[in-house]
Amino acid sequence: MRLALLQPQFAPNLYDLSAMLKADLVVWNDLEQWHRKGRTHRATIKGEQGEQWINIPVMTEDRKKPIREVRIDQEEEWIEPFWNALHHNYSEATWYDFFAEELESDIQKFADFEKLINLNTWFFGRLMKYLEFNVDYKFASQIPEFEPNPDVFVENIKAGTLFQEHGSRHYQWRSDAAVDPIEKHPTYSQIGDDFLSELSLLDLLFNEGKESFRVFEKLT
Repeated sequence: MRLALLQPQFAPNLYDLSAMLKADLVVWNDLEQWHRKGRTHRATIKGEQGEQWINIPVMTEDRKKPIREVRIDQEEEWIEPFWNALHHNYSEATWYDFFAEELESDIQKFADFEKLINLNTWFFGRLMKYLEFNVDYKFASQIPEFEPNPDVFVENIKAGTLFQEHGSRHYQWRSDAAVDPIEKHPTYSQIGDDFLSELSLLDLLFNEGKESFRVFEKLT
């Protein structure tokens, strides 16, 4: 069995999506402690100067809590800058006009969420709908055999292959046995000069839209 062990993300990159697509079991570790270097609260897009982060602010007092308990700081004015970053950088992208109105409406609904994990799961589902794809996953908190040590968890469920979050050695408990899901990041039509890898699914959505299935085929 192939296991993908990742943290909950609202817009993962293609490395992490590939891990989910190749796995027989996808586990989102909601029990791991939130970390500022993680991607539960942020995602990468392509800006004028290269890679740019868009962020969801979290409550300061929750920063040492498990991911499933972290709350969004809705006192901060963050939703408009979040959308403006997407509009500013992707308004000329091929599929921007096709998705922009509905996506902006989705992002305005971010104000209705208290918990980060609830926003992440909801928005990830919305992205999958736009991209006409589906990923099934379970939360670590729902699995009796789960152990924080990934090697013990792998043994408990008899997994033969382990995928973990790409580039997560600074914030996630890593196993030496973890393998990369893809050797080479697929390229696609991307607005601007120079292709950037490791961008979130939002970049793929605006650039490839409903043609994204051609990229997904390279991930499995």
